Amino acid sequence: MKQFKQMFLAQLKLTFREKQAWFWGIFFPVILMVIFMSIFSSSSDSDFSAKVAIVNENPNATSNMLLEQINAIPVLEETNELVSRETAEEMVQDQEVNAAIILPTSEDDTSILLIVNKEDEQGVTTQALSGILNQFVQQANLFAVGATPTYELQFESITSGDTELSYTDFLLTGMIALAIAQGGMFGMVDLVEMRRKGLIKRLRMTPANMNLFGLSDMVMRLLFSIIQIMLLSLIGVLIFGANLYINFPSLLVVFLLGALSFNALGYFFSSFSKTTEAYMGVANITSFLMMFLSGVFFPIETMPSWLQPISNLLPLTYFVEGLRESMVYSTSVFSSALWSGVGIMVLWGVVTFVIGSWLYKRKSIVATR
Repeated sequence: MKQFKQMFLAQLKLTFREKQAWFWGIFFPVILMVIFMSIFSSSSDSDFSAKVAIVNENPNATSNMLLEQINAIPVLEETNELVSRETAEEMVQDQEVNAAIILPTSEDDTSILLIVNKEDEQGVTTQALSGILNQFVQQANLFAVGATPTYELQFESITSGDTELSYTDFLLTGMIALAIAQGGMFGMVDLVEMRRKGLIKRLRMTPANMNLFGLSDMVMRLLFSIIQIMLLSLIGVLIFGANLYINFPSLLVVFLLGALSFNALGYFFSSFSKTTEAYMGVANITSFLMMFLSGVFFPIETMPSWLQPISNLLPLTYFVEGLRESMVYSTSVFSSALWSGVGIMVLWGVVTFVIGSWLYKRKSIVATR
């Protein structure tokens, strides 16, 4: 126990000295989470509105009827007065309005023109406006032929939590998973320096128990991960109003196995990296790849279909899903869906640890020849 205590204190000092690990494990996830939550936390479907310019250069019975009905659409924020088409196009180009609506110039004209800025053509507001006006035109067609609508679409959403979930709940768990993963992947950089300086070889020549050395390192990194999950959870809940419905047995399983798996991934990186720069390069590439393909910021289902199979291969995908299941949806520890994802994540950890251990052993054998 005395030897373990000394090794643990040594690992603690090494961790405090490694500024890169602190940045990627603590400060970088906090900065990202604050930025994304500040952007998206206040937005909701009920707050949607679009500013439009209405062009009715040749008022007639048809255009006046359509104008009256457009005025009744609550989400459209219109300019104070009708403008010419040229003025409306300039307003769209200068992004003073989200779009311009050109009403028919004669009673026989049956088209409504929607003008949008090319740069915003694929934006959420433009797509929503297009859908709203498309529905409006369909209703106008029914009204024109005197038909009464028979069917209507009603919308209702349900959630596994106790209250309605928001993007902040989704993002918070994703950022926690990312922070713990980065802590494991970037946290093993000190092993590269220790091996390069011959410290590991010297340590093996002492009476020190290498198993205790590895155990103290693992405990240190688990404590580091606990700090991450507590800090990010407090920021998300207290500052941004995120909701957490935690199933503690499920969270404990996902957290422990996830942290160990990503520590194994960092151990694997250190086994073939000859310098700190090489290690950080590999860890950076892996981190950024998984950051945007593992459902941290946006659901995987919204990604292009050709990218989704890649996302389903990454270990962070299943760590993110596991934390959301245990922290947001309060999924039971006996859930088969929870364990299937955890199993894939653990498989990554086991394989990378075995390969990393083999590489360390191989290099040790080569060095003695």
